[in-house]
Amino acid sequence: MAETLAYKPTQPRTETFSYLPPMTPERIAQQIAYCIAQGWNPAIEYTEPEKSFSSFWYLWKLPFFGTQSVDLVLSELEACRRANPGMHVRFIAYDNYAQSQGMAFVVFRA
Repeated sequence: MAETLAYKPTQPRTETFSYLPPMTPERIAQQIAYCIAQGWNPAIEYTEPEKSFSSFWYLWKLPFFGTQSVDLVLSELEACRRANPGMHVRFIAYDNYAQSQGMAFVVFRA
């Protein structure tokens, strides 16, 4: 099992995965593939680091309704990062059945 990081109150934590060591690109792709396999709709959001605890993040394009391509989502994450330097970028998967977010995690931190 991967070793968890010691909690330090001076380090802001943004999502559940932020308490774990940083994910590798392969692990991020696996998480996105899992969401797509569940039938969830991927989306990308971004915000300024000082507003990362806000409920309102900026939506990058529209959610990718019905996409089956992990590579498409990964390329859009990179495009969002390039277009918005100095901002946090997170991946979100919307669950149609539960009408809520199935998963959300920050992919790139500023």
